[in-house]
Amino acid sequence: MMELKISDLRKEFKDIAAVRNVSYTMSTGVYGLLGVNGAGKTTLMRMLCTLIRPTGGSITWNGRDIFEMDGDYRKLLGYLPQEFGYYPDFTVYDYLMYTASIKGLRPVTARQRTKLLLKQVGMEKAADKKMKKLSGGMKRRVGIAQAMLGNPQILILDEPTAGLDPKERIRFRNLISELSENRLVLLSTHIVSDIAYIANEILLMQDGEIRAAGTAQELIDAMPQQVWSVEAVKEEAASYMKAYKVSNVKAIPGGVSLRVISSEKPAGHAVLETATLEDLFLYYFGEKENDDKDVEV
Repeated sequence: MMELKISDLRKEFKDIAAVRNVSYTMSTGVYGLLGVNGAGKTTLMRMLCTLIRPTGGSITWNGRDIFEMDGDYRKLLGYLPQEFGYYPDFTVYDYLMYTASIKGLRPVTARQRTKLLLKQVGMEKAADKKMKKLSGGMKRRVGIAQAMLGNPQILILDEPTAGLDPKERIRFRNLISELSENRLVLLSTHIVSDIAYIANEILLMQDGEIRAAGTAQELIDAMPQQVWSVEAVKEEAASYMKAYKVSNVKAIPGGVSLRVISSEKPAGHAVLETATLEDLFLYYFGEKENDDKDVEV
């Protein structure tokens, strides 16, 4: 049995509700937590890692409260925060061995796990390199390795591909997919492509709430508005962007082609398109050009 259950979870900081009445149950597989920066993703993950206590509600692992389980729960957990601490003059190997000792692994087990994980994350040849000499992508790979040292049943990754180039993001997605076998992986991101292909289920988080959840196709099929492509002269583009959510604008001979999200046909010559996860993201999190606030998409 593997069940991480979140029930009516709330977290308030003074008069700000960072997480509001979140309920969801997860088991084996990859879960993608998708939302813009400031949606409450990191606060939710920090509660799941017992780093902060909720204001209300509960989190249980196989029916037991994770805060009451204390160290027994943390033994099951691997966590990669957005920024993880390290000693810059440690080599990669020494850093992982040091982290393994903090996690309570015996030296023999620590050496075995470190060598295995260095190979798994493609860092074998960099084992003797100092941490301060690593690129951003290499540091994130070491971060994954440290999170996996205890062979956790629960792996929580907060924006693991932040700041990485497209090639490194693809490597990470493949690695996370490999690591998801027989464990629960929760991955937070605001980058749609990070979870489009690897998440078994996606949770859309906005203003501290889970607004929708399901497989990518279930979420797309349930989207109440449709996606249209519209060709227009360049001067008309601004009016479309004020009236509708526009997920893409592409220059074409004689004008522009716009990808418009709307419940109604935006123009007589508009053509209905198949919606994508990026369209869904814009539907939930995007703003029209004349809206009051800017949202990072």
